Amino acid sequence: MPCALRPDGRPPFRADHIGSLLRTAKLREAFKAHAAQRLGDAQLRTAQDEAIREVVKLQEDCGLQVVTDGEFRRTSYWARFVSLTNGLTVKQAMFRFHDEHGHEADFTAPHVEGKVRRAGPIALDELSFVKGITTAVPKITLPAPSTMHFWRGQHYADPGVYPDARAFFADLGKLYRAEIAALAAAGGQYVQLDEVALAMLCDPAAREIVKADGGDPEALVDLYVEAINEAAKDCPAGMVIGVHMCRGNYKGKYLAEGGYDSVAEKLFAGAAVNHFLLEFDTPRAGDFAPLRFMPKSKGVVLGLVSSKQPQLETLDQLKRRADEAARYVSPEHLALSPQCGFASTMGGNPVTEADERAKLKLCVEAARAIWG
Repeated sequence: MPCALRPDGRPPFRADHIGSLLRTAKLREAFKAHAAQRLGDAQLRTAQDEAIREVVKLQEDCGLQVVTDGEFRRTSYWARFVSLTNGLTVKQAMFRFHDEHGHEADFTAPHVEGKVRRAGPIALDELSFVKGITTAVPKITLPAPSTMHFWRGQHYADPGVYPDARAFFADLGKLYRAEIAALAAAGGQYVQLDEVALAMLCDPAAREIVKADGGDPEALVDLYVEAINEAAKDCPAGMVIGVHMCRGNYKGKYLAEGGYDSVAEKLFAGAAVNHFLLEFDTPRAGDFAPLRFMPKSKGVVLGLVSSKQPQLETLDQLKRRADEAARYVSPEHLALSPQCGFASTMGGNPVTEADERAKLKLCVEAARAIWG
């Protein structure tokens, strides 16, 4: 059964955000100095603590009831997960980021080099610190299980480590369940799984890359929905799990395009989670029609505000689009957020902190105007 703070499956907050926020120049410099061994672990931690206090206050000032640490202890949304997990390393991905102008960028991705085991807490310190500095509800983001498999295709693991992908996801699922249980025991109420692979499989071009590599896109959809359920299985009472669908977010570039049609029925009905945080900021994301597959027991956070560009959406635009979505999902089950984080990696998107603040504040004000 889905986990929920609200027994009816609605998103826990009318205004939400995806998790990552712009790192300050001072924090970015601290990471660089630490990587160059010019700054010790304790000094880096102090710099992170200071930046997190500031960014939590920013979120509170915007009126948000849910906050994150901005992912300020991470260099990317998945890097810390990989570094703190036995059996994972990093290699080149088989996809590339791109933008509307044809610019492209390579990136690295997780790779399985041994049996996957939880070496210790992954995000527990992130939760504990934020809980100690705010009365808002902290949200912990984790990369979805598919992150550890999709990006390197048939070469996701060293030969002989696992007999097949399902055996790998069985081990990975144990890790997620242990981490989620630890977060719940520490007072955590909200975990978000950042799912990019299933959004990639909405794109015919990405499906062709998978096929050329010898994979079966439709089988991967089934596999990744099962992997979400393995991670969310045995969810502790009082914990809500949402899935954020992301088409890639790197310095304003993206990885995929295409509506949710090809995955909607399997994902929305099949994933045992409370709600989905869905990108709908550009025509690349398609229209709201796939929401017809959303069960009445699950909520939708509409990602209508762009984190990739500085232009501020208008309240009228957001109202109109929320009304369009309400043709498929009851307004009681809708909420609003940016389409993605503002800095899935250290570099961040081409927006300023003032832009970020304005967009977060807009989400709160628009949610109140639309739903009261």
